[in-house]
Amino acid sequence: MKLSFSTLACPDWNMTQIVEIASYSEYDGIELRFVENEDSIWKLPAFSGTGLAETRRMLQDHGLQVACVDTSCRFHFPDAVERSRWIVEGEKMAALAAELEAPAIRVFGDTIQPGADRASTRGWIADAIHDLSEKTGEVEVWLESHGDFSLAKQTTDIVNDAKTTRAGILWDPANSWAEHGENPKDQAAVVAPWLRHVHMKDMRRAENNWRYVMSGEGDFPFDELMQSLRGLEYDGFASFEWEKKWHPEIEGAEVALPHFVKWFRARYEGE
Repeated sequence: MKLSFSTLACPDWNMTQIVEIASYSEYDGIELRFVENEDSIWKLPAFSGTGLAETRRMLQDHGLQVACVDTSCRFHFPDAVERSRWIVEGEKMAALAAELEAPAIRVFGDTIQPGADRASTRGWIADAIHDLSEKTGEVEVWLESHGDFSLAKQTTDIVNDAKTTRAGILWDPANSWAEHGENPKDQAAVVAPWLRHVHMKDMRRAENNWRYVMSGEGDFPFDELMQSLRGLEYDGFASFEWEKKWHPEIEGAEVALPHFVKWFRARYEGE
């Protein structure tokens, strides 16, 4: 299993800073989300022209892969024009992913909108994933288990409905575990046919809310997750998602990112 991290941990950093901490912490890859506080990262100089060439060189020189290019694409909108706008965004991000030799882009479902129903929303999402996957070439489209479709079966049903071989699931088991109490073992059995990438994070219950904590200090059942992944012979990326972008009060990337690698390898790679 390879290790990567989402740049949600360091949303305002530039690529030089991101590559440096990835190399220092001994990660195998980087999951690109925000860079320099931009989520449409194809707009940045670091991802076009000579800047893109330099970014590719930095990654290669440090032996790093781009594990996934995360988009902000959401396909839950009743308005077909709005869904089409996000398909265009997905195409642009997929073109960048191809340049970076990343296997896929990440998209969301995500939230049933006021006045809409679950069945219609599920259909819109599946159709959009199908349409987008027809435009992305070798770059796959991975749906994250998230929002109103975070349960394993809900995510898998959408990917099945998309009717494309170029889709997959970015599995975030903590989402369904925290929101619905769905344990990793049960989730794994459902998402297995479409599993492409796994998010990892730890949380602890604080009153009525979940709080992000350093890996190994919370309540998430990592041992059960790892047993499930080994049972599936999963050899993709385990990607640490430290959501500093959305939770500025948690520890900085310079602390959390090295800690995850040390904790993970000490706990699981010697077994």
